[in-house]
Amino acid sequence: MSTLPVLYSFRRCPYAMRARLALAVSGQVCELREVVLRNKPQGLLQASPKATVPVLVLLDGQVLEQSLDIMQWALAQNDPAGWLTPSHGDVNAMLALVAECDGPFKQALDRCKYPNRHPEADAPLARKQAMEWLQGLEVRLGGHHCLFGNHATLADMAIAPFVRQFAGIDIAWWDAQPWPHLQAWLSQWQASSLFESVMHKWPAWVDDTEGEPFPHHAEAAGPFHQ
Repeated sequence: MSTLPVLYSFRRCPYAMRARLALAVSGQVCELREVVLRNKPQGLLQASPKATVPVLVLLDGQVLEQSLDIMQWALAQNDPAGWLTPSHGDVNAMLALVAECDGPFKQALDRCKYPNRHPEADAPLARKQAMEWLQGLEVRLGGHHCLFGNHATLADMAIAPFVRQFAGIDIAWWDAQPWPHLQAWLSQWQASSLFESVMHKWPAWVDDTEGEPFPHHAEAAGPFHQ
């Protein structure tokens, strides 16, 4: 039995990415179990029958199955970078923007990134919808460095993994868009030591073995904007 909270994760999953970011910045040490999604381990299935990542199993047996719940739990323990205290707006405003990301934007993103999975979708319309939402982020970032002020918050860290995924569909196209503030924001986040620390390549976890310690690097406690 683990003596640390256990995080079931998948390196490239944007939901798992946002959970790892919050755990790392808050200094919540846990046992990371990297899941192979096509061959899900029994440990994950027993902890969470829905079998999607991330899943965080706390020492008292409580299971957190939603990435935002994991983020908010970690930051409630310790929030040294002020991710829950934006200089503009409040937590409710941040969660409302994240809900837009997780709802309409994610739906449009999936239709752009995986057209074969959504043959019924209008791909040009989905891209237009995604671009309109991203333009809103560009406008926000024209006034300050981050989405809710001049330091990174829960909103930046919850949304950036999905913007990264959209940008990765066609990097040349992304670079050609008239979004200098959004492009700089994403680039700075991806260049940060925090991002690097949560994108370490972990070996696949096997049932009844010990997972990997997480976070790996002490510098993970710094936000990507000071």
